[in-house]
Amino acid sequence: MINENGSTGKNESASPTGKRRALIELAVAYALILLVIWTPRPQQRFLWLLAAGTVAAMVCFSFDNLNALGVRRKNFFRSLWVVGVALATAAIAISVSSSLHTLGLATPGAEDASGWGEFSHSAKLVAQTYWGYALWTFLQQFLLQGFFLLRLLRLLPGPKSAGLVAAGMFALAHLPNPILTAVTLIWGFAACMLFQRYRNLHTLSMAHAIFGITLAITIPGPMIHNMRVGLGYLTYSHPHTAAVLSQPQRPNRVH
Repeated sequence: MINENGSTGKNESASPTGKRRALIELAVAYALILLVIWTPRPQQRFLWLLAAGTVAAMVCFSFDNLNALGVRRKNFFRSLWVVGVALATAAIAISVSSSLHTLGLATPGAEDASGWGEFSHSAKLVAQTYWGYALWTFLQQFLLQGFFLLRLLRLLPGPKSAGLVAAGMFALAHLPNPILTAVTLIWGFAACMLFQRYRNLHTLSMAHAIFGITLAITIPGPMIHNMRVGLGYLTYSHPHTAAVLSQPQRPNRVH
């Protein structure tokens, strides 16, 4: 069983057999994830279930303890500063986006001059739209640190090299989206280093959710393709553009 620091001491993962198993698990899981990303629907749904079931089986079979996986309360408050940094970064990005008129939030009604209607309506809109994404960020962090990073630590000589490879794999899974690929490479490496220091997934997933939602609401959809990756990025069509193209062109149309 793996200990809190991700090392295994005298267990089988330090042996050639354990390392071979870690390598096979990494290769199979990553291949399935890439297949999901690059496969069209409806086949994608079947592959998603297959990938999720396979990774879940690997995790259950290896039975890494919850402390090693980072699913714990310890160090939550010590690492809460990461969430604070994410919130500060989000505030700056939202301020810049608002000044550039690219902020993807609802504007206040003419009857509400106080601005409170804008805040409450926008907060409600964000909560309704992104609550599922917030849950997904936890699963992504679990995959990145609890699955890939822990196995790479068994295969590579040092924590930095393991973190860099894990971040690289994370970023490559976001191709061909250039913005998400660059952002996930930086965040992936930082998250891997923070995970090895604090061993807490909760604050990392919270920060991940804040960063992701900030990107979604501050960068125009056509530029970031609504956060899509893989085949979805290549086949993306802006809803407004698609609607206009599907309708007869009318001169002097009032929008």
